[in-house]
Amino acid sequence: MFSFVARRLVATLLVLLVASYVVYVLTAVSGDPLAELRGSRDPDAQAKIADLANKLDLDTPPVLRYFAWLGGAAGCLVGNCDLGISVARGEAPVTEVIMTAMGSTLQLVTAATVLAILFGIAIGMTTALRQYSGYDYTVTFATFVFYSLPVFWVAVLLKQYGGIAFNQFLGDPVIPWWFIPIFGLITGFILMSIVGGGLATRIKTFVFTGLAGAALLLVLDVTGWFSEPSIGIAGIILFSTANALIVASLTTGLRDRPALIAFGLAAVVAPVALWFPFQFLFFYGNAWWTIALVAIILVAVGALVGFVFGGDRKANLARVVGLAAGLGTIPLVADQMFQRWATYEQIIPLSSGVISTIGASTPAIDRRDDYWLQMLDSMTHLILPTMTLMLISLAAYTRYSRASLLEVMNQDYVRTARAKGLSERVVVMRHAFRNAMIPIATIIAFEFGGLIGGAVITETVFAWKGMGAVFSDALEHTDVNLMMGFFLVTGVLAVVFNIIADLLYSALDPRIRVS
Repeated sequence: MFSFVARRLVATLLVLLVASYVVYVLTAVSGDPLAELRGSRDPDAQAKIADLANKLDLDTPPVLRYFAWLGGAAGCLVGNCDLGISVARGEAPVTEVIMTAMGSTLQLVTAATVLAILFGIAIGMTTALRQYSGYDYTVTFATFVFYSLPVFWVAVLLKQYGGIAFNQFLGDPVIPWWFIPIFGLITGFILMSIVGGGLATRIKTFVFTGLAGAALLLVLDVTGWFSEPSIGIAGIILFSTANALIVASLTTGLRDRPALIAFGLAAVVAPVALWFPFQFLFFYGNAWWTIALVAIILVAVGALVGFVFGGDRKANLARVVGLAAGLGTIPLVADQMFQRWATYEQIIPLSSGVISTIGASTPAIDRRDDYWLQMLDSMTHLILPTMTLMLISLAAYTRYSRASLLEVMNQDYVRTARAKGLSERVVVMRHAFRNAMIPIATIIAFEFGGLIGGAVITETVFAWKGMGAVFSDALEHTDVNLMMGFFLVTGVLAVVFNIIADLLYSALDPRIRVS
């Protein structure tokens, strides 16, 4: 494997060198970085022009100037990066600009990409398993619509109805009585379509999930949850139970009693029992490492319980139960953020509302020493741009997953697995799913590497200063150094994720080797 990675790095390094040379020269000859100063009425304009021309070495032809930049970029290999200064950002070092922008973009695209992958694959698999059903046709139509929509239009709609309108609702959160039964009918119909089965199964699913959805909305309205949202011990119990049932149904099945006991103890009882002790850890820790510590503790508890109840499959059950237990970190962290909701409402500007439509943070909160309040603020700023990117990517992942799983389900080894008498869950999850993910791994690697370059339109609509803004500023001001800093990051990441995709092939398919 080491030799494979080394060969790929050497080959792609040559490609990066040629590409960087072309980009540098084309950017340098496309305009004048001092154009604004030359048209300025500032009496010191000539002195500033001479100073910047000297700092940017504009007297040297771009063909030769590239090698001076390359020498500074090569210093990044030894931790002494010198990418020059940025004209567009007030002569700030390009390294600092790129690091700040890359952090903002990673914060944005990571959440959007992970959610799009999880929901896209889940929806795509369910549509493949329910091929030619009403649910399949509906999802297919919706994904084609979202896939064809321009991203700026989706962003503006979410900004209007997901931000401004929802903030108005939170100002006076009153749910009309007629909306509750309609919500229950819609919930029951959607889940009935997903689950499928015979007529009796469909009716049971529709009635149960419809009543549960209506009852949940009614309870939230009566208790005033939308005015003072919280998770609490009740929310943790609900999330943990749903989490344990979902993971168990996908891995071991719901008829495996020892596995169900293990899931119940590790994924439900453990987060609920540890909720109170973790309050002290979160309060006194007040940092990101407390989240990592809680996740490690829960995973360890889950793995131990799975190992004890695993019998002849100790390793497998320890792995899946540990995963389910680790997911219990999510409601515990959400509970800490919602405990600061009242404080957050007092700090944010009244004109902006709780769901922010611009920027990445509230300046007044940056000065406060409360990690959970800062996290809550980041989440409220991330909701709209994350949903914008997620909806567009979700459509693509859904279509790819559906097509890939349908192709795999028609293979001979899947028919053989069914002929052996294996349950449909085992056939899908153990035999078909893994091979169906091989083409998806390629798409994930390429898309995530590309998104690091910044979602230019989304960042512009939501005033998010990330890599997209860096790219726009570099083009607008003919800022060669800033453009090359952008190219260096995106080019290297494209190479890295390309190699990761090749390694994922080997992990997913034993027939593929990277020797």
